[in-house]
Amino acid sequence: MTSTDSAPSAPADAPAKAPAKDPWDLPDVSGLVVGVLGGTGPQGKGLAYRLARAGQKVIIGSRAADRAQAAAEELGHGVEGADNAETARRSDIVIVAVPWDGHGKTLESLSEELAGKLVVDCVNPLGFDKKGAYALKPEEGSAAEQAAALLPGSRVTAAFHHLSAVLLQDPEIAEIDTDVMVLGEERADVEIVQALAGRIPGMRGVFAGRLRNAHQVESLVANLISVNRRYKAHAGLRVTDV
Repeated sequence: MTSTDSAPSAPADAPAKAPAKDPWDLPDVSGLVVGVLGGTGPQGKGLAYRLARAGQKVIIGSRAADRAQAAAEELGHGVEGADNAETARRSDIVIVAVPWDGHGKTLESLSEELAGKLVVDCVNPLGFDKKGAYALKPEEGSAAEQAAALLPGSRVTAAFHHLSAVLLQDPEIAEIDTDVMVLGEERADVEIVQALAGRIPGMRGVFAGRLRNAHQVESLVANLISVNRRYKAHAGLRVTDV
C-alpha cells in the first residue's frame, strides 16, 4: 500500500495550468463591418437598424443595388446599401437573412465573395398551411448546414433566428429583451457573433452547440409563431442559469 506522502509531486518548474477561459470574456467587435444579405426584408432590415443604432458599421445588400440604397437611406445611422456581391466583399461579418426559397441559390452565387468571411446564417426553413407554421428539414440538415456545404471557404455560424422583426424595426423600443442562440464549429467565431449580439441593448449571445444542432434552433421559430398568434405577442427566448 502506498502512502500519499510518498506520491510523486509535480516538478517545481512545471508551468502553471492556465485558468479556464471565462465564457463571457468576449472580443471587441465594434470596429467590424457587418453586411446583411436580404437587408431589405423585415428581419434583415431590423437587424441592420439595431446594429447601426448601436454604432456598428452596416451595409445592407439586395439583388438590386438601388433597392438596397433606398432602404439604407430610410434606416439612417450611417447604413449603406449595395448589391449582394459588393456587400459581401466589403464586410467582415455577413449575416444571411434571405428568404428560405432563395437561400441556396443566393449563397452559391456568392461563394467567391464570401470566401474567408465569417458568415452568420439566420434563415428559418418554414412551411405554412391552414394549421400554421411548421418546420422544413433541408437535405443538409438545416439552413446553416446548407450554407456550410455551399461555402467551404467561409466560417459559417448560425444565430439571430428568434427575433421579432416588428420589435427590431420599432424605433420606440430601446431594448430587445431576448437571448440569441449562437451555433458554430470554432469557439472564436462563435464568440465574435455572441459579442455582436451583445452590441444590441437587452440582447445576449449564448453558445448553443455546433452546426449539427442548428435544425432544432431554426425549427423553434414555428413554435414561437404559434405563441405569438395565440397571445398577440412578439415572444423571444431567455436561457436561465447562465
